[in-house]
Amino acid sequence: MSGGHNHDHAAAADFGRPFAIGIALNLGFVIVETIFGFIAGSMALIADAGHNLSDVLSLIVAWAGAMMARSSPSRRFTYGLKKASILAALINALLLLVAIGAIAAEAVRRLLDPSLANGTIVIAVAAVGIVVNGVTAWMFARGAQHDINIRGAFLHMTADAAISAAVVVSGFLILWTSQAWIDPVMSLAIAAVILWSSIGLLKESVWMSLAGVPSGIDVDEVEAELAAIDGVAGLHDLHIWPLSTTENALTAHLVVPGTVSSDELLASARAVLRERFHIHHSTIQVERQAPGDCSDC
Repeated sequence: MSGGHNHDHAAAADFGRPFAIGIALNLGFVIVETIFGFIAGSMALIADAGHNLSDVLSLIVAWAGAMMARSSPSRRFTYGLKKASILAALINALLLLVAIGAIAAEAVRRLLDPSLANGTIVIAVAAVGIVVNGVTAWMFARGAQHDINIRGAFLHMTADAAISAAVVVSGFLILWTSQAWIDPVMSLAIAAVILWSSIGLLKESVWMSLAGVPSGIDVDEVEAELAAIDGVAGLHDLHIWPLSTTENALTAHLVVPGTVSSDELLASARAVLRERFHIHHSTIQVERQAPGDCSDC
């Protein structure tokens, strides 16, 4: 019986600069949007400012998670703090839910006690928001497909850019119709959009926190590919789980005839896992099959 280990690390992209710039831009915009929201009497602007503040917190959490995930292994944390990025994604999803509740509650209050907002100020400030959030989202776009933590930051910023565009529309509608209900109704629409965009992030972050099989990996396909390797007579105890938002791990027992070279088989298994499923952390145990024994086939 022999064991094989593969710990081929993919270089993690450094998003420190985008995080720093994004936090600074959005914090400054939150202050501006809040001040002009009160001046204009616009619940839509104040709601968007509240959501932008949650985005500042989410960027800080995501940045902290990304930095912790790159920490070196220790005696207590033998994989380092890679799962911190998963925890950060989960916290961000929960922050989104808190922001949704606050926005919806205030919008309902304003519907019951409406007041007309200043459409011109609403349009001008929201237009600035489109630029701020659009630039920030663009900085995270390249990492959004491969890292759920970065994807959380990207979704926050993309949703904010779209929301700011919706607020611009509400400003024009206020100028055109002079209807007080437009502003709080747009706030509720903003809350609905945020909720819709956050459901996927919440589900995936909870799934990864529970060490579920990462999305995009089919256990049956992995099992079939390993079983198809020349010399493998059977396999069992296959486990796949996320180490972080970008790295996955696997353990498995492969049953082979006594004449098969374990070194060649392990090399083939590692190559399949790395190239076909992007699994770079694998621990594979080879079990020698006794002549005539097919119990594990």
